[in-house]
Order: sequence, then C-alpha cells, then structure tokens
Amino acid sequence: MLISQNYAIFAPKLSNTFMETERILLRRWTADDAVVLYRLASDPDVGPRAGWAPHTSVEESREVINHVFDNPTTWAIVLKVTGEPIGAIGYGSSCDCGLPALPDEPTIGYWVAKPYWNSGICTEALQLMLNHIKATTEIKSLISGHFIDNPASGKVMEKCGFKATGEICTSPTLAIGSDSPVRVLRLTL
Repeated sequence: MLISQNYAIFAPKLSNTFMETERILLRRWTADDAVVLYRLASDPDVGPRAGWAPHTSVEESREVINHVFDNPTTWAIVLKVTGEPIGAIGYGSSCDCGLPALPDEPTIGYWVAKPYWNSGICTEALQLMLNHIKATTEIKSLISGHFIDNPASGKVMEKCGFKATGEICTSPTLAIGSDSPVRVLRLTL
C-alpha cells in the first residue's frame, strides 16, 4: 500500500534517524539504496501482495525512494548482519485505498523481500515502529489491511495488537489487486 504524502500531522516529536533491535535497523532510505531496492522490489511475488507492481528498473526504484519513501515516517528495514535493506515500513495519512479510516487515523504498511518471509522480521519491525509511534506522537489509533489471500500479513498485525474490525473492503486505487478483498484491522494506542 502506498501512503499519501501528507505527513506533517503525524511526524514524530523526536527526530530519531533510526531505531534498532538485535537483528534489524530501521533507517531512512537513501539514493544509494536504489540498486538494492530494485533487486528486492522487482520480484513478482513481493509487490502484488502489497498492491504495487514489481519495479522494472533501478531508475523506477530511485523514483520511489525520492518521491514515496522520502518522508519522516517511512524507513528501510535493514538486516544488521548485511547492512542492506530487506524491506520497507511506514505510516502516514490514510491512503486513497478504500480503508475506512477514522479522521486523522494513519495507515501503516510494510513489506520484506521473499527470502525473509516467515522469519519474524515484519513483526519485529512493526513492533519497533509502534513503540516509536507511542513514544513520539499523539496518534490514538492506526488502520491497515491485507489481501484475504495474504493471511501472513494479517498475522503480523495481530501479533502486534491489531484487531480485525469485521470490515472487508476493496482498494480501487491500487496498481495491482484493486478488486481483491482486503480485511481491515485497527490498533487503538
């Protein structure tokens, strides 16, 4: 899911440039990450699970870094042993994606490269970001969703305290999966 560019109301009070656990580091994306992002995001199994088309060039990945990831609430998920990004995570103004967000309720989104699926990395990164949100913002709740055919993404959210709202929606503005059902989850902070 892509998140809109209106971040001002959700920007953290503290300007942490990174957050970390024993295994991962969340840091800002840089132009130097374009080749790695392309390698990860060109995998045809990754982007469609989050509603975006696989990247077709390093230049496209650079544009995503410069125009989508370049904000104070989006981070590269970096595996500390390699020092390279393996995915992305962030939050921001509720995207134009059909989720039934409350007023001023941000959307969260994340993805990791296929070799890191089912390793606990997304859960670890999401919990790290949620701890950061609680410590540095006044956000009261967050919303997200996952395609019904990607239950692993929903399990990540549930492990971090998100609850299913009982709502199913579609996200007509997504590049891929615009007519696929999305299960909605919310976290009250």
